[in-house]
Amino acid sequence: MSPVQIFGEEAQQERAENARFSNIIGAIAVGDLVKSTLGPKGMDKILQSGTSGDMMVTNDGATILKSIALDNAAAKVLVNISKVQDDEVGDGTTSVCVLASEFLRQAEALINQKIHPQTIIDGYRLATQAAHEVLSKSARDNSGNTAAFRQDLLNIARTTLSSKVLSHNKDYFSTLAVDAVLRLKGSTSLDHIQIIKKVGGKLTDSYLDEGFILDKKIGVNQPKRIENAKILIANTPMDTDKIKVFGARLKVEATGQLAELERAEREKMRQKVEKIQQHGINCFVNRQLIYNWPEQLFADSGIMAIEHADFDGVERLALVTGGEIVSTFDHPELVQLGHCDVIEEVIIGEDRLIKFSGVAAGKACTIVLRGATNQLLDEAERSLHDALCVLSQTVKEPRTVLGGGCSETLMSKAVDELAAITPGKKALAVEAFAKALRQMPTILADNAGFDSSDLVTRLRAAHYENSTTAGLDMVNGTIGDMDELGITESYKLKRQVLLSAAEAAEMVLRVDDIIRCAPRQRTRV
Repeated sequence: MSPVQIFGEEAQQERAENARFSNIIGAIAVGDLVKSTLGPKGMDKILQSGTSGDMMVTNDGATILKSIALDNAAAKVLVNISKVQDDEVGDGTTSVCVLASEFLRQAEALINQKIHPQTIIDGYRLATQAAHEVLSKSARDNSGNTAAFRQDLLNIARTTLSSKVLSHNKDYFSTLAVDAVLRLKGSTSLDHIQIIKKVGGKLTDSYLDEGFILDKKIGVNQPKRIENAKILIANTPMDTDKIKVFGARLKVEATGQLAELERAEREKMRQKVEKIQQHGINCFVNRQLIYNWPEQLFADSGIMAIEHADFDGVERLALVTGGEIVSTFDHPELVQLGHCDVIEEVIIGEDRLIKFSGVAAGKACTIVLRGATNQLLDEAERSLHDALCVLSQTVKEPRTVLGGGCSETLMSKAVDELAAITPGKKALAVEAFAKALRQMPTILADNAGFDSSDLVTRLRAAHYENSTTAGLDMVNGTIGDMDELGITESYKLKRQVLLSAAEAAEMVLRVDDIIRCAPRQRTRV
């Protein structure tokens, strides 16, 4: 009897072992792809677009993974957990991917020994719980002591930046990031911190400026400095003072009628400008273009007009000055204006920008990044954004743990102890979980060019001798005291890495069937 075909033509199905290994191999390949970017001595990747030829140099795990097209389903699961890590904490995107792939690598060896995936999952769950408990116990909270907490934040920023392009200037940028985050006074919204990139100078020419800087120019013949500014922020067309002949069909009997129409348009625009002036403002910021005629009217009234402020700029400006974005001007009494002490033109490099000082939201600030190339500035922005995200989350959840492979070794020791008292085949899975955790310091040492076998076994021995603060000193290639070296990480980051990686590995292990539908056929016309 011939087999029954239940799927459509060209649909494919992979079952049991094939499906499982296809998934595990895909996930391991993604882990191996980003593995070399991990740690203070991690390398960068060049991502080049095949169509436009655009180029990006980065070692940020989430950026690498979301920029490449993947076909393997399990690989996409790893990409998703790195995105979640990026959204939730901002850093640890490479770690979560590599750890998940190591869990699956260990699981593959157990499956080859004929241990059922559900047994492995049960073991992994026990191990995750034990690791989580010991991580929580090792966490410290210095939020009661302002000086100690600031030092914690500086250490976290240094640890985060040590694996990025800013590693050589990590002390300078960590101070800059901590100062910016502490201005937020406990808020996790980074909208008050604006980052402006200007090519030129060197990285250490970057600085933190209070207030808000808008990358635009002030209109012609308008005041270049205004004190005690009252700002109207608008999103309205100010470019209809001329008849757009190409965009309209007009039937007139004489050119004079065309001139009349244009006069009417100009009159309409003048009335609109008068309505805007009735708000009692001295600065007008518009999302859209402002043509010459209304610009001249604003100049005659002594009002500073700023056109084409990009949408992000307008949204942020409204947020930090305490104003609201308006589109109609008939009821000045209902409109909430923005306020700031001084608006002035500043020069950064060769560009003129507009600075708003003493804004209503005193916590608002701008980080101006300088550097040699656009690619360097883009990567510096990504690195700084990671540090700002982690710091803002740490202000909210102030507990910290030690980095440099210390936390992973601490967790693997606890999981090993659990394996010794776990009966049955689950013990093998618990042991494999501990082995995967020890792979993190191994990869850190390998990326730095040190002998990982020697270093990790010495690190493990140190922890069994109760040196609970021992970790890898990647500068000298030895075992060091992470507490003394100040290598600190956010507890929330480490917890998220552990739980996300374990859940992703469990999800991939559960799969025993892959069904791919037939590709959509192109119809020829």
